[in-house]
Amino acid sequence: MFHYTRSQSGFSAALTVLRLIFVNTVRHVRKSHGNPLIGLLISITQTLILVAVFVFMYSILGVRGAAIRGDFILYIMSGIFLFLTHNKAVAAVSGSESATSPMMQHAPMNTAIAITSAALSSLYIQVLSVTVILFGYSLGWGTVHFQNMAGAFAMLLMAWASGAAIGMLFLAAKPWAPGLVGILQQLYTRANMFTSGKMFVANQTPAYMLAMFSWNPLFHTIDQARGFTFVNYNPHNSSIMYPVVFTLVCLTIGLLAEFFTRRRVSLSWGAR
Repeated sequence: MFHYTRSQSGFSAALTVLRLIFVNTVRHVRKSHGNPLIGLLISITQTLILVAVFVFMYSILGVRGAAIRGDFILYIMSGIFLFLTHNKAVAAVSGSESATSPMMQHAPMNTAIAITSAALSSLYIQVLSVTVILFGYSLGWGTVHFQNMAGAFAMLLMAWASGAAIGMLFLAAKPWAPGLVGILQQLYTRANMFTSGKMFVANQTPAYMLAMFSWNPLFHTIDQARGFTFVNYNPHNSSIMYPVVFTLVCLTIGLLAEFFTRRRVSLSWGAR
């Protein structure tokens, strides 16, 4: 009786959705810390610590010669950057607001906006962190040279997109079995520490071991990113199309599963 409706054109509705995505993305960026600068420093520190750990480990084990001929630190960072971007996209999307979240009570907010905002906030933080780290490294230790900057950045985006698609699967399954899905998500992100291929060169991996890594889209994106980064490395055991197809398939399944879950989920499922 007292409900007010206002007709909108397609262009006006699109602007409204974009504005909501922008506002919600800013909210996600500031969620980790009230000061966005401190949040960025935390992300940069996490990346630098991981890079330092791997450099120390390679030095102690004496396997630096197994890396690609070129800048050794850039070789380490090319794997770490994509690894963190992928895993943080998984965590951001799987942890976004579901249909039962109080935020969904505020029209025209919906789960599509929440998922998109969570994914974009993760990408924003990671791209900014990578840019600051590479700029600082080039100032302190010499110019960072990429054979194909656009191709390397495209692989970073592909690592993010595949992580967001996998996060969609976890998000859709979480209301049905939150404990089990949380364990599976942790197992996947921990397994990426080894199966992503950031610790070794794919071209030097024996054929009988490739089956342990070739299923992982992150393995392909990291190997292809190193091909775009180093002039003397040509990937033979990875493909660009595999992570693209994998992402599209997971995204399609995730969207269908999220729609199915959204139509059936209830607040009473989480009641104690």
